[in-house]
Amino acid sequence: MFESIRKHSKIVMILLFLLIIPSFVLVGIDHNYFSEKSPVVASVDGHDITQAEWDNAHRAETDRIRAQSPQIDGKLLDTPAARYATLERMVRDRVLQAAAKKMHLGVSDARLAQELQSIPAIASLKRPDGSLDAEAYRALVGAQGMTPEGFENRVRNDIAVNQVMGSVISSSFSGNAESKLALDALYQRREVQIARFTPAAFAAKITPTDSELQAYYQAHTARFQQPEQASVEYVVLDLDAVRAGITLSDSDLRSYYQENLARLAGKEERRASHILINAPKDAPAAEREKAKARAEALLAEVRKNPASFAAIAKKESQDPGSAPSGGDLGFFGRGAMVKPFEDAVFAMKKGDISDVVTSDFGYHIIQLTDIKAPRQPSFEEMRASLENEVKQQQAQRKFAEVAETFANSVYEQPDSLKPVADKLKLKIQTATDVSRLPKPGATGPLANSRFLEALFQPDSLQNKRNTEAVEIAPNTMAAGRITAYTPAQTLPFDKVRDQVRDMFIADKSAEMARKEGETQLAAWKAAPATATGLGAPITIARDQMQGQPRALVAAALQAPADQLPAWTGVDLGAQGYAIVKIDRVIERTAPDAATTRQQHQQYQQAWGSAEALAYYDLLKQRFNVRIKAPKPAAE
Repeated sequence: MFESIRKHSKIVMILLFLLIIPSFVLVGIDHNYFSEKSPVVASVDGHDITQAEWDNAHRAETDRIRAQSPQIDGKLLDTPAARYATLERMVRDRVLQAAAKKMHLGVSDARLAQELQSIPAIASLKRPDGSLDAEAYRALVGAQGMTPEGFENRVRNDIAVNQVMGSVISSSFSGNAESKLALDALYQRREVQIARFTPAAFAAKITPTDSELQAYYQAHTARFQQPEQASVEYVVLDLDAVRAGITLSDSDLRSYYQENLARLAGKEERRASHILINAPKDAPAAEREKAKARAEALLAEVRKNPASFAAIAKKESQDPGSAPSGGDLGFFGRGAMVKPFEDAVFAMKKGDISDVVTSDFGYHIIQLTDIKAPRQPSFEEMRASLENEVKQQQAQRKFAEVAETFANSVYEQPDSLKPVADKLKLKIQTATDVSRLPKPGATGPLANSRFLEALFQPDSLQNKRNTEAVEIAPNTMAAGRITAYTPAQTLPFDKVRDQVRDMFIADKSAEMARKEGETQLAAWKAAPATATGLGAPITIARDQMQGQPRALVAAALQAPADQLPAWTGVDLGAQGYAIVKIDRVIERTAPDAATTRQQHQQYQQAWGSAEALAYYDLLKQRFNVRIKAPKPAAE
C-alpha cells in the first residue's frame, strides 16, 4: 500500500488538497490550527503580556547577561525570582511607555542627534569634515539586528520614557533640617534594661492530653503535609562528556604543535635604550619644533659615535627614570610601550639606532641593544596541555552535533535513558526525594527550575517518559525521567505524634511566656520600684544591636520617650516575650562637615527614590496594571 502511495504521490496530494480546502472554506481558518494561544501573564493599560513574550524577554535578558559575564552560573539566571524580575521589568517598561504617550513626550530630531553623538561607538564614525559615515553606521546597528530607523526609534522611545521618571527625580528636594531630623532619629541611641520571658521556662508546665494533641493536629494539618516526592534518574551532556569521547592521533597533535609553536613559545622581548627630549603633544608648536631640532642634533651626534649613546643619554635625556642608567629601559615585550615607540623597536635589528620617533611624550632616539628570543618548548613537554587544548576545541565544535543526537535519542526512545547513555557514553545518575523546587544545596540539573519543571510534566509523571533535552547552562544539557512518585499528602497523626506534641508545647509555652510578660509589664508600669529581673543597662542603636533581636531593638527605638523611664513590651513569637525599660536617650554626636554633607546627599537620593517609587505606584494604578503570574516566595 505504501509503495503505491509513493508511486502516485502527486495524485494523493491533489486528493488531500481537494478534501481539506473545502473544510476551511466552510468553517474558516482559525489561528489555533497553527498555534496554541499563549496565556496572558500581565496587562498594562488594556494591553496583554503573554507567556510567550515573557519567555522571549527572559531568554534575551539571559543571553545578554551571559554575553557580558560568560563565567556566571547559568542556574542563577533561571530561578523563579529571576524570571519574575524580568516580568516586572516588562511591566515597568510598558507603564512608562504608556505614560510617555499620554503625556505627549516627543523627542525632536536635534535632541535625538545630540543623544546619538553622545554614544562613543557612533561618535567615532565621524569623518574629518564632521559628517557621519552612513555605511559604517548602518553596519554598526545592523550588528545588533536593527536598521538605522529602528535603532533611532528605540533611542527616541528611551529618551521619552526617561523623561517620565526623570522629571520626578530631578524635582525631588529635601532640606537640611528635614535630613537632620531623620538622620538624628536614625542614629539615635538608647540606654535600656531588658527582661526576657523565654518559652523554655514554661515548657515543663505543659502536659498535653491526647484529645488536645488531636485537636491541634486537626487545626494545623497544613503543618504536617508531606510534599510530593519523586525518585528520578537523569543524564547530563556537557563539554566534558563530549571531550571524553574524542581520540587524537599522534600526528594530529604534532601538526597542532607546529602550527602553534610561535604562540606556545611565548613573546619575544627586546632591550633598548633611548634619549628623550620632552615635548608634550599639547605644547605650543614652536616649543615642539625646538625640541625636535634638538633631538635631530643629538641623533646626528650618536650616529657619528654609537659607543657614546649611553654617555649622551645620561647627560641629555629628559627621562628621569632611564637617564641615570644611560637610557637603558631593560627588556620588554609588545604592549609595554606606547605604539610609535614599540613599532620602531620591533622593526630594528640589534645595534641599530632609530630615526627620531615622535610620541605623546616628545621625541625619542632609540638604540636596540639586545633581543631575547623565546625558548621553544619541546613537543613532549607540551603534549599533555596540547591534548587538553585540542580536545576542548574539538568538543566545542562538536557539541552542537552531539547535542542534536542527545535530544533526538531521549525523544525517540522515551521509556529509558539507557540507549542515549550507551550511545554517548554518559553516566545515568539517580536521586530521591526530588520536588518541583530546587532544594538548598542542590547542584546540577536538580538545581535548575526548568529541568524540574520538565520532570513534573503530566507525561513524565503519569507515563514515566523521558523529559525533553533541557539546556541547564551554556554547553550543558540534561534529560531525566521519574522512576517512582509519591503525591503530596497529609501525614497521619500516628506518624507525626511526636512532632505534633513538640509543636503544641512550643506554641503553648510561647503563649504562656507572652501572657506572663504582658502581666509583668502592666505591673511594672504601675509600680516601677517593684521591677525585678531586669538585665544590666546596655546601649543599643540600629547599628549597635548588642546581639538583641531586630524586633526588640526596633520596638525600643520607636517607643515614646517623652517621660523616662519608659516601658514597652515586645512579642518575639517563638522566642517568647521581652520587656524593655528605656532609661535615657543618647543623641548622636554631630558628625564632621564632610560626613554631614555625604549623609545629606544619601538622604536626598533615598528621598528621590521614594518619591519615584510612589509615582510609579500611582502610574500602575492609572494604567490598570494586573500581574496574573504568582510571585515566587522569597528564597
